[in-house]
Amino acid sequence: MKTGLFLALSFILCASGSAAPDPVLDISGKMLRTGNDYYILPVFSGRGGGLTLASTGNETCPLHVVQEQLEVSNGLPVTFSPFNIKKGVIRVSTDHNIKFSAATICVQSTVWKLANFDDSTRQWFLTSGGVEGNPGRQTIDNWFKIEKHEDDYKLVFCPTVCDFCKVMCRDVGVFIDDAGVRRLALSDVPFKIMFKRA
Repeated sequence: MKTGLFLALSFILCASGSAAPDPVLDISGKMLRTGNDYYILPVFSGRGGGLTLASTGNETCPLHVVQEQLEVSNGLPVTFSPFNIKKGVIRVSTDHNIKFSAATICVQSTVWKLANFDDSTRQWFLTSGGVEGNPGRQTIDNWFKIEKHEDDYKLVFCPTVCDFCKVMCRDVGVFIDDAGVRRLALSDVPFKIMFKRA
């Protein structure tokens, strides 16, 4: 009897401990799904619009992930590709590739990645040109997470797709450069976001 009770309790504890993370919800309360296009929008109005790609400084390519200046602009839609592509629902605290659903003049992908450290601004910026899928050491800079932040969401760079890789974990925020461009960069102040189906 004691053995049966112990096994039953062990099963219940194991089953409850392996529950899937919560799904990410859009502004209408529907779950985000792979293959669908979404706009990433700021929670607070008056601080810019949705996300898009833009050249910065004297560089034409690669294009950087930036926030639209006008809050009325939704920016470009993105798709999310989770580490485990067999699951159709986008969930918090799991690794995803984020890809703009757009063509560019640059001969490279629109998958987001973390760029090399910028010495002049002392920032880690988000840029395009990442690799979709293929999790491992070579693609470690291409994976981002969506996390709950208060009643909203935030993006986080803290990839777990490589068991032996040493990575930094930081929130994604907005850095306003000298030209007034609102660039996405790693930050101590998270960019609070919401998702709208395109």
